[in-house]
Amino acid sequence: MARTPASKSGKAASRTPAPRRSASRKVAPGKVAPVKRASTKSTPSKSAPGKSTSASRKTTTTRSAPKAAPAPVAKGRAAAARSGSRGGARTGAKPAPIELFYWSTPNGWKISIMLEECRLPYVVRPINIGKGEQFDPSFLAVAPNNRIPAIVDPDGPGGRPISIFESGAILQYLGRKTGKLYPADERKRVEVDQWLMWQMGGLGPMAGQAHHFRQYAREEVPYAIKRYTDEVNRLYGVMNRRLADRPFLAGAYSIADVACIGWASRYERQGQDLADFPHVKRWLDTLLARPAVARGMALAAEAATGVDMKDPAVQALLFGQRAR
Repeated sequence: MARTPASKSGKAASRTPAPRRSASRKVAPGKVAPVKRASTKSTPSKSAPGKSTSASRKTTTTRSAPKAAPAPVAKGRAAAARSGSRGGARTGAKPAPIELFYWSTPNGWKISIMLEECRLPYVVRPINIGKGEQFDPSFLAVAPNNRIPAIVDPDGPGGRPISIFESGAILQYLGRKTGKLYPADERKRVEVDQWLMWQMGGLGPMAGQAHHFRQYAREEVPYAIKRYTDEVNRLYGVMNRRLADRPFLAGAYSIADVACIGWASRYERQGQDLADFPHVKRWLDTLLARPAVARGMALAAEAATGVDMKDPAVQALLFGQRAR
């Protein structure tokens, strides 16, 4: 404790507490960020069937991006905290981390990869979709569609917090915020947007359906398998033609590519053979070799593999949803 000199009357001066050091721990490059667990138990509350109250006890992992060029990637690696300006009113101050509501899926990877590419500090809020945590009221306040990913940026427009759901909207926001992977030139931006929407409305939904009927359906439905496998094949053909004379979908590496990486990496589960699409294979190999992509896709992967997607209870949560 810091002391002030005694007064002339002989009375001791008041004590002034020394500033406390932050309890946060820095994570060195190449190390896994410490896991922080809730120290108190919440009072169980009544919930509708299928809802989980475990979100109040969720594990929190802090991750932030590297100061310098990244070293060779190890699975589950977290990067070192980066200080400096991140825009808004916090210029010159260490930026507050973005909250990432996440599970290890192709849609979740879009945002973890983008945060790593932009070197933005972030905190992971795992949403275990196999346990129904996506229906927790605290998550629905951020993502009313009860789907991951979502973010809360405490340093949003005007220096005020902002929450965003839908992966495409988040990618566009982070691109505008950082000026990375989303060009300011309108003509170039439209080029990126076209392929981002192509993924959001085509590759993602169709690949997801092909994956579902080939991997998770309780009974084989030949018509559905053929219908979605063929449509994904058509979409890979579109991508292959597009990449025949350019390295990335919009010319330069952009959020359009980030949106497609996760889905394209699961081509085998969608019934596809990349030998039929050499330009897609070259593109995918290039992206998977990027350290930021590897870090983003490794995030919380172990937890996700612990969920049995063929468990009837899990399937009821994921595939049997109706209006609530």
